[in-house]
Amino acid sequence: MAQDTPPSGARQLLGDFAPKLVELTDQVLFGDVWERPELSPRDRSLVTIVALAALYRTDQLDFHLRKGLENGLTEDELVEAITQLAFYAGWPVAMTAMTRLKDIADRTGRPAA
Repeated sequence: MAQDTPPSGARQLLGDFAPKLVELTDQVLFGDVWERPELSPRDRSLVTIVALAALYRTDQLDFHLRKGLENGLTEDELVEAITQLAFYAGWPVAMTAMTRLKDIADRTGRPAA
């Protein structure tokens, strides 16, 4: 890793504890899969957020909600996607995802688009 490149989220979280998982996360997941041109980063974020919410993977959900906003998703789009998800993945899943999105919106001071 270059000296001026900040450590990735995986490296910050796991450091040298699980170096292979950090390497695969950085090089394969974010270095290859997320860079494929068939889906935009915005669309990849939407797919990822819905999958994480549906599978109740809340530890990673906050990061990807923030990343989705950075990648061009609006809060209104995320609210709508999570609302739709309620009917397919269950109300508790959607309520958890929605409260996490609201918390991020409240902390960043971003009004709904």
